[in-house]
Amino acid sequence: MLKVTVELWPGGRESGSRVLATAKIGRIKSGSLADYKVELSEDPHGKICGSLNDYPRYASTLWDLVARAVAVALTGKEELPPRPQQVDVPIRISGNTPYVRFREIPEPARSLFKKRIEFSTRPLIDEDPEPMDCAYAWDWRDFLDGGR
Repeated sequence: MLKVTVELWPGGRESGSRVLATAKIGRIKSGSLADYKVELSEDPHGKICGSLNDYPRYASTLWDLVARAVAVALTGKEELPPRPQQVDVPIRISGNTPYVRFREIPEPARSLFKKRIEFSTRPLIDEDPEPMDCAYAWDWRDFLDGGR
């Protein structure tokens, strides 16, 4: 079995590193054309599984196997999914306070952002239909820029 681990090294330092995602690629049928079971794990998505069949062993690099295994788990075929679009969330203003609504932030960005600002101050926007469902726009921009 192969295990590929994706780690975050804050500031390029191994100390304080943390695992963000893993891929497990297990050979379930040997031979010159092998079959593999693939399991991708990432919070908050959980596990995504797939199968890569009749892969010609030793015909290319190990990275080719890894890339195809990940693609199969994500899309069901040996193709990359379309490149995601940049997250575009409207910045709203209440008085002098720019803010974003959590419900307008698509997943997985919403869950990651909420986790990153869990202990931060948040605005109470009285005129918003869900006044507790907001965050400061500067926190959102910092998050997108990698600062949170």
